[in-house]
Amino acid sequence: MISKDEKQVEQKDIVSQNHEEDDVEEDDVVDDTPGAGGEPEETKKKKKKKKPKKKKAQQSDPPRVGLSKIFTNGVYPEGEIQPYKDDNAWRTTSEEKRYDERMAMEDPEITYQSIRRAAEVHRQVRQSARKHIRPGMTMTEVANLIEDGSRALVEENGLESGIGFPTGLSLNHCAAHYTPNAGDTNVLQSGDVLKIDIGVHVKGRIVDSAFTLNFEPTYDTLIEAVKAATDTGVRESGIDVRLGEIGGAIQETMESYEVEVNGKIYPVKSIENLSGHSIGLYQIHGGKSVQLVKNDDQTKMEEGEYFAIETFGSTGRGRVVESGECSHYAKIIDAPRVPLRLTSAKSLLKSISSNFGTLPFCRRYLDRVGETKYLLALNHLVQQGIVQDYPPLCDAKGSMTAQFEHTILLRPTVKEVISRGDDY
Repeated sequence: MISKDEKQVEQKDIVSQNHEEDDVEEDDVVDDTPGAGGEPEETKKKKKKKKPKKKKAQQSDPPRVGLSKIFTNGVYPEGEIQPYKDDNAWRTTSEEKRYDERMAMEDPEITYQSIRRAAEVHRQVRQSARKHIRPGMTMTEVANLIEDGSRALVEENGLESGIGFPTGLSLNHCAAHYTPNAGDTNVLQSGDVLKIDIGVHVKGRIVDSAFTLNFEPTYDTLIEAVKAATDTGVRESGIDVRLGEIGGAIQETMESYEVEVNGKIYPVKSIENLSGHSIGLYQIHGGKSVQLVKNDDQTKMEEGEYFAIETFGSTGRGRVVESGECSHYAKIIDAPRVPLRLTSAKSLLKSISSNFGTLPFCRRYLDRVGETKYLLALNHLVQQGIVQDYPPLCDAKGSMTAQFEHTILLRPTVKEVISRGDDY
């Protein structure tokens, strides 16, 4: 039997214990049974201190902290959700499509979290790029700033996760497919219009998104036009929508703008021979094209597909041609099996396959994995139809081009703009 004095002591202890609840586990045991287990007849308390919670890692500036250390539960931010329009509006509330959505979320082959992880890498890297890129930097410095961030945040791991394609840094009249090769001496100027096209992949799911930077206001309207055209393309896209109709909507928005340069008015033109595209697994161009002008393509977008809605505008002729030293390459997915007469070509192909698979690469990436004196072998692989080269694509000299791009996912119930961010 416990005396009155002992009860008072016990009550004080319980009050004291409540004040320390942050340091005590909820399942702590208080054994007040006299003589329990042959022990002395006194109150016994067992206290367990909580393990201190791990603090969530904070991103550095420039970003270099892997996202798994920040999103420790493996759940990454969802992109912007847009409901389907018109005949597909029913999908948002359809019980059948909601079921399809749940199944898609659980399917390891679809992996929404993989593409969202790649998209979050893209957002953080590009927002840092917008902050740090300034005239006076070499193009190699700009490329390294972006790619070092992408590799660190995605926690590059062979073909499991890494860079989706070489960082596009096309300047002025050059619209696409320029990245610096080793020894490039180009320096960013205050009057330049710089297209920054970044690719990130996780398990072969590629996020492809681009924006344009300028450092003085002359071409602000050009950039505004192209951004608006991309937003139009994203808005008009959807399951069962015909690709030719999207091209017409993009062109209408793009060509409603004009740019004044030194007192002269230039119409903004959609670049007619560039396009957006579907995205396949480890395949940046998945087979379907979204042209930037009205056309008769009756091909439809389909449920479950990924698309890069990519638009280019120009103050020039609105058509690009190949021009300049090539930097971009990719192994062709269905390349023919042909005998290679050069031993160096065989060795290089093995290196390309193991390091990049069918993902695009550039000469700097070959340098990085230790390849040397490879140009002859690389050109031989191109000539044999095993590797595709992608030279820079340029409009007329003196003109200016701009680019914006988003990756969208056509989910069963809604359209998710995977790469949307606060910046664009």
